[in-house]
Amino acid sequence: MATAPDATRMFREAAEAPAVVARLLSANRAAVDALAAELRGQPPRAVMMLGRGSSDHAGVYAKHLIETRLGVLTAAAAPSASSVYQAPPHVDGVLMLAISQSGRSPDLVAAAEAARNGGARVVALVNAPDSPLAAAAHAVLPLHAGPETSVAATKSYIAALAAVAQLVAAWSGDAGLAAALDALPDALTEAWALDWTGLVPSLATASSLYAVGRGPGFGAALEAALKLKETCGLHAEAFSAAEVRHGPLALIEPGFPVLVFAQDDASKPGVAALAQDLAGRGAQVMLAGAEGPGALRYAKVDPALQPIALIQSFYRLANALSLARGYDPDQPPHLRKVTETV
Repeated sequence: MATAPDATRMFREAAEAPAVVARLLSANRAAVDALAAELRGQPPRAVMMLGRGSSDHAGVYAKHLIETRLGVLTAAAAPSASSVYQAPPHVDGVLMLAISQSGRSPDLVAAAEAARNGGARVVALVNAPDSPLAAAAHAVLPLHAGPETSVAATKSYIAALAAVAQLVAAWSGDAGLAAALDALPDALTEAWALDWTGLVPSLATASSLYAVGRGPGFGAALEAALKLKETCGLHAEAFSAAEVRHGPLALIEPGFPVLVFAQDDASKPGVAALAQDLAGRGAQVMLAGAEGPGALRYAKVDPALQPIALIQSFYRLANALSLARGYDPDQPPHLRKVTETV
């Protein structure tokens, strides 16, 4: 008997995201306010993001928010510099945000320890506050996602995005973003109820796909591409909407699926125009977050938070597509829940 989509752990855990975010925003408020006050009093000269997989994608989202809301240069750390090459960075006055579900990957722990020893302030956003990564940090912002047993990270990823947005709102003093965060759990509930599974028949036999976004939506595109690879066995590549015409456009042919993430900010006209162009070339465009060819229903929320709601709707699609393609989204081939990269 075929597994029902709502019987998987991935489905049940992703469905918990609204409650997780509500719990996180309440439980972390005092700690975030205190950390934000410290950062305003001693502003970091730069921010380093540390993470792998979905956590790295949360870092891409963080980079956009920090650079646009605070004007602080933000870049991804290279964990292997410390764990493999024994070349610790000189990071005095830098803030490191280390994001992880388990907090147990040796390379992340080594990089956090090296950054701390090099003078950085290390803050861990981690779902396991008793983990080695948390122990290596000056401060910990728990993700409060609860146990996540499906190999595919869903609610912990959304919790990481919410934690980043909460910190940026407090650090920048953005009352509008803070108010929008209070409404995010309800938006996630709405997003989960929206049904994108009508795309399943056309994607069930696809061999490749592009996921496209820009600004805060690029992290969502990266996350979608990863989930399609790991849960659906579908080769998917993520691109910034600004990069598609720099080479990837050459592979577009009739029926080629392109999942586009948009949000109602300054990037929207360009992303919508790209979607129109791709549809004109015969691509199967699936547009989330804007009106246009292949538009999908979406929950409306502050543009900075739109990618969080869109990825919640996407998770329901990915779960159903995984089953339709004959996979188990909870146990992808060759993968484990905790990836202990050295």
